[in-house]
Amino acid sequence: MQNVSDELFDVIIVGGGVMGSATAYHASKRGLKTLLIEQFDFLHHRGSSHGESRTIRANYSKPYYYPLVMESYTLWQQVQAQIGYNVYFPAHQLDMGHAHDHTLLKILENCSNHGIPHEVLNRCQLAEKFSGRIDFPDDSIGILNEFGGVIKATKAVAMFQTLAHKNGAVLKDNKEITDIKKDERGVVVVSASNNETFRGKKCVVTVGAWMSKLVKKVSGVEIPIKPVEIHVFYWRVKEGHEGDFAIGGDFPTFSSHGGVHVFGTPSLEYPGLVKIVVDSGDKCDPDKREWGPGVRMNELKEWIKESFNGLVDWREPVVKQACMYSMTPDNDYVVDFLGGQFGKDVVVGGGFSGHGFKMAPVIGRILAELAVDGVPSGGTDISPFGIGRFNNSQK
Repeated sequence: MQNVSDELFDVIIVGGGVMGSATAYHASKRGLKTLLIEQFDFLHHRGSSHGESRTIRANYSKPYYYPLVMESYTLWQQVQAQIGYNVYFPAHQLDMGHAHDHTLLKILENCSNHGIPHEVLNRCQLAEKFSGRIDFPDDSIGILNEFGGVIKATKAVAMFQTLAHKNGAVLKDNKEITDIKKDERGVVVVSASNNETFRGKKCVVTVGAWMSKLVKKVSGVEIPIKPVEIHVFYWRVKEGHEGDFAIGGDFPTFSSHGGVHVFGTPSLEYPGLVKIVVDSGDKCDPDKREWGPGVRMNELKEWIKESFNGLVDWREPVVKQACMYSMTPDNDYVVDFLGGQFGKDVVVGGGFSGHGFKMAPVIGRILAELAVDGVPSGGTDISPFGIGRFNNSQK
């Protein structure tokens, strides 16, 4: 096993989920001496980056996400071409809700502002478009465009790690980080629970649901990122209709706004099963999770019953999985320098609030550039993601 305690890295990345792994990929691609550290096994199931799939969509209600997600579409395809297998599977995206729903109206506004080709469908048009597979009330509308899709989650994390290693990055798992500090020479020293230390010119912290704990411990900065336990469910498609709901056809990734917020994907990872999820959960301690049964199940079952005309069995899910969101008060990311004693030598990326996975290729680029160059390239706007928007206290 490689002993790296005496080496000086250009950048140390703490946290080996999708964001940290993408950052390691981008840093190593530039020829930087890169170290990626993970507290558990790589590809573990205790955080936010594991599982079968995530959605990708351009239908954001906040305009500053649009350029990020469009770059991500390009980067997903470029990176998977390097590894030689697919992690991104295209689909259309359908957003549904009351015709006057605020989020839908903002999505429409952004479609117009960014020139995204789209269709606005009433109930009859929706039924015709999808041959009766999807339904909603008469006072609702659907917004359909081509910028949806599914990302294979664990497979994508493995892809970034494999390419980072191929580019010369050092990968270390089962190393719980207990402290980060700067020594008298300005080197960032990262300490693990087994008394190992790692030295770097720069450090990027991407520890997901553990972000608030670690950042407060090492700097005193309070970042209001709340871990939330989310439950993912797969539901059986009626026999004989499995192909009607499969990826690669015309069935879209989808999201229902207003009331209970539901999202889902065509069948991909489990043939004949569609993923349908309530976009909410219970606050949790990532180190003391309850692994509870999930929330709002009755509302989700009722939504499925009303929305798929009996073509999806709503009585009970077939597969259940759990993961975590890292929520900020405004549901926006945290991508910034930690500041204080660390200045611009430590960068944090977290608080992705349940909609970050799709952005991993571009966030990884930004985090690597912040650490090494001090600014993201191409004039990328990260001003909405600053720590300064919260009330912080330091030691």
